[in-house]
Amino acid sequence: MEKETLLDAVVADVTARRKGGRKTGGFTLRDVAKLAGVAPITASRALNTPDAVSAKVLQKVQAAVQQTGYVPNLLAGALASQKSRLVAAVVPTLSGPMFLETVESLTDTLAAAGYQVMLGQSGYENSREDALLDAIIGRRPDGIVLTGINRSAQARRRLLASGIPVVETWDLTPTPVDMLVGFSHEKIGIAVAQYLHAAGRRRVAAIGASDDRSRRRVSAFSQEAVRLGMAPAGASEIPSCEVAAPTTLGNGRSALNGLLARAPDIDAVFCSSDMLALGVMIEAQASGISIPQQLAVIGLGDLGFSRDLQPPLTTVRIDGTVIGRTAARFIIARSEGKSVAEPVCDIGFTIIERASV
Repeated sequence: MEKETLLDAVVADVTARRKGGRKTGGFTLRDVAKLAGVAPITASRALNTPDAVSAKVLQKVQAAVQQTGYVPNLLAGALASQKSRLVAAVVPTLSGPMFLETVESLTDTLAAAGYQVMLGQSGYENSREDALLDAIIGRRPDGIVLTGINRSAQARRRLLASGIPVVETWDLTPTPVDMLVGFSHEKIGIAVAQYLHAAGRRRVAAIGASDDRSRRRVSAFSQEAVRLGMAPAGASEIPSCEVAAPTTLGNGRSALNGLLARAPDIDAVFCSSDMLALGVMIEAQASGISIPQQLAVIGLGDLGFSRDLQPPLTTVRIDGTVIGRTAARFIIARSEGKSVAEPVCDIGFTIIERASV
């Protein structure tokens, strides 16, 4: 039977199955094998382990796939191999750029090893993350990459019971669920307070977000600032303002207004994100407050726009590329049955000095 005639016959079979209401109403592996002139098991080998068949057979099967538009049933393959080639990644928000670098690096590194990423948004509440994790664990990915370390007791139990390799990111603890790539938020707060003190600032304030990681940064910043004498006389903490997560430029503008109403003598503000810092700078300049002469501003994230502001924004750089790449390598190693020598990796952070301080 000529190739075009054979293709017509295969298409006719598929059409008949669809009209008959069968679930297998699309092209199947058997259809691909028939069109390629090989056995179904040979077609399967060509698609899953191409090195196991001859170049001629591989070319015929690939041509049949191209003609039919066939997409392999990965669920069936996962059941047979117990590997899904999927890795689930969960971030608090997709609306901001903070975690974008990590997701891109994670995706690229996993893709190079033949894995695909399934991305989920958890929000900033454990209850939402619990429901999302239940759905993810039920699909049995080859790995799970999470943001932060504060899981509910229920989520932690289910992750441990699943046996799926887990990497927690963007935080630091000696007792992760499984593996971890991150940094200390408390150390960031302390380092920023010391940096501003060394720059001659003596009345500092903070604008943070309503999530645990930001609260720990602000708390450590406040404690160190008080220790260094950067709080009002007799005060046990510095002036601060908390806004909803994820943070926005508008949050930064309104927060600075509120801080100045309560503490008009502040000379520096540590912001929980570069987006907040941008809002602070816009509001300060609109109010006739010069930066950095009257008010120093420091952000977190080193987002793309920070170096292009006027003045350029001093900020805390988190290497999201390293986080994503390392998390991917951890997952790949464990998925292939290898051990990870150092399952807790502290990547640290860097204060990027620019002209806003």
